[in-house]
Amino acid sequence: MEGGISKPDKTEFTECWRTSWKTPYIMRLALSAGIGGLLFGYDTGVISGALLYIRDDFKSVDRQTWLQETIVSMAVAGAIIGAAVGGWMNDKYGRKKSILIADLMFFCGAIVMCAAPAPWMIIIGRVLVGLGVGMASMTAPLYISEASPARIRGALVSTNGLLITGGQFLAYLINLAFTKAPGTWRWMVGIAGIPALVQFILMLSLPESPRWLYRNDKVKEAKAILEKIYLPNEVEEEIRALQSSIEAENAEEGSIGEGFFSKLKSAWGNVVVRRGLYAGITVQVAQQFVGINTVMYYSPTIVQLAGFASNKTALALSLITSGLNAVGSIVSMFFVDRFGRRRLMIISMFGIIICLVALSVTFHETSIHAPPVSSLESLHFGRNSTCSSFLQAPDVSSWNCMSCLKASSDCAFCANGDNKYHPGACLAITDAIQGSCRKERRTWYTQGCPTKFGIFAVLLLGLYIISYSPGMGTVPWIVNSEIYPLRYRGVGGGIAAVSNWVSNLIVSETFLTLTEALGSSGTFLLFAGFSFLGLVAIFFLVPETKGLQFEEVEKMLEKGFKPNICCCNKPAEDEEDSK
Repeated sequence: MEGGISKPDKTEFTECWRTSWKTPYIMRLALSAGIGGLLFGYDTGVISGALLYIRDDFKSVDRQTWLQETIVSMAVAGAIIGAAVGGWMNDKYGRKKSILIADLMFFCGAIVMCAAPAPWMIIIGRVLVGLGVGMASMTAPLYISEASPARIRGALVSTNGLLITGGQFLAYLINLAFTKAPGTWRWMVGIAGIPALVQFILMLSLPESPRWLYRNDKVKEAKAILEKIYLPNEVEEEIRALQSSIEAENAEEGSIGEGFFSKLKSAWGNVVVRRGLYAGITVQVAQQFVGINTVMYYSPTIVQLAGFASNKTALALSLITSGLNAVGSIVSMFFVDRFGRRRLMIISMFGIIICLVALSVTFHETSIHAPPVSSLESLHFGRNSTCSSFLQAPDVSSWNCMSCLKASSDCAFCANGDNKYHPGACLAITDAIQGSCRKERRTWYTQGCPTKFGIFAVLLLGLYIISYSPGMGTVPWIVNSEIYPLRYRGVGGGIAAVSNWVSNLIVSETFLTLTEALGSSGTFLLFAGFSFLGLVAIFFLVPETKGLQFEEVEKMLEKGFKPNICCCNKPAEDEEDSK
């Protein structure tokens, strides 16, 4: 924070629990605000499972890829607006009010989705939920960061990341629990309103951020809260540092202006903020273009692409990846203040790239070893039941399951009854034909094909999550909560969060289309390429902020830094001196 007693060499996870044990009020603030992360995670996880059953209820959704992508990505579109407005609201009205409004938006969106009679109403509900998620995604870590002593700030902000992944895991559990219940997906999306309501009630009893209060001349209120957070011998030093920071900002007040666009222009013109934005935007964009939300939004669909046709099986296997994501967040809490933000992200990116390349190879092998399509098997169900694209093809001798599924959105593969890896049938998609296939104890495939490589794809997804979660999963939010000067923290965090959600929108809106155009193998290879570019950008643009007070981060950005191989900061002017 601005000031406080900072001990960079001792900022470890154990220190977080030691401090929280002595001052439980800190953990109360962090966990209450962190429910915003839970909402973020739940929304990400719940739609992946709910989409399977929305497709079953609305045939128009099942047959139109763009409609599936729209249902998923409209929450992201809402989040872009929510994050943009949230940055302004954070500075104007405070962190607490922003969280309360986010909860109301999320609750209303959950109710609208639950009661939706048609896909268009689901989309409206998704936009409302997205507005709430966008505001919460950048406000919750900011609130936690400003209510945390510098020595444990990284670990406490990581609780927000833990609750994001915990929300995803909870969503998969609830998805699995309601697979047999009447209304399936309506329960899945409707339950999301409960944590929003809980956070709203909890936040009513919590104070505003002490940094925001001090910045808005509410010194007595800010001091009262700081006395609950810091040890008695630390409070005065923290207040002095805060006062020094505010005075420095007020000195340039006249040239900045108070309007949003004036502040935005001023932020970009300020070398410290601009360098902070380079780092903040880099890590947020990289977080999305490694493809994580294709896994979280479409995880059951990816599992089906790997050859597991059952909705319930796909959800159960997706639960494993979500659980690993939560475990990775706990690992991050242990190491983020010990090894540093930058180092964790770089190690994470190397693991991500390796896993994405391996997934690309695995899905390629899955495609070329798919079971062949047999004319005899297809005609077994009657000529009228056979897929028209198969009947009209000039040469079907080379057709396999994957050729059948790619030929038309109206084609499905009915596996061989004796051995699912033997030649099967390419059939038209209707409820009656699907019933005939399953009546003969055959498996019906519309997303992927029977394959012996499927289990390897699931294992690689797990390794991908393990690589992603401790580094790129949580660290970008930590970096953005501590890299901007106090006056620009809301605007800077808002800009970075918008960049995150815009990237998220691009990835989630195009994933299914990419898998149709490039295949699963080509899509994962494309994400590996994006990940490599992200690794390069992080290496050159993102400094280390481990254990630094906020004003120390400002000074470091003002001087500039040069990266080196050991992932440590090297001030630019020191390098000049060495020459």
